[in-house]
Amino acid sequence: MPYDTIDDESIAALIVEFYEEARRDPVLGPIFLRMVGEDEAAWALHLRKVHDFWSSVMLATARYDGRPMQAHAMIEGLGPAHFARWLVLFGMVADRLFVPDAAAAFRAKADKMAVALQNGIALARG
Repeated sequence: MPYDTIDDESIAALIVEFYEEARRDPVLGPIFLRMVGEDEAAWALHLRKVHDFWSSVMLATARYDGRPMQAHAMIEGLGPAHFARWLVLFGMVADRLFVPDAAAAFRAKADKMAVALQNGIALARG
């Protein structure tokens, strides 16, 4: 049964399922392997950070204190194809786990983030 509420539990489920798929994905997997590696402790830290990010975005918890623009700008080779694939995969997982309204809320935020990050990366790289 899909989640009908966006809360910390449902965000955690989304993050875990998304990254299980993203790590195996032929487009996204190599980027995550290069940036996070294969160490499960490193992945646990990454998932916690991403969970805090989405909790801050969707629930206004203010738990995330990172700098996503700078973090993404330093990833060599990260480009539009990666963002497009991220949006597709993230949307598919959100659609699978949430009722339509909640999934749409995640997709809308992800779409805005992808545009902002790509614009920021373009500026940072000149």
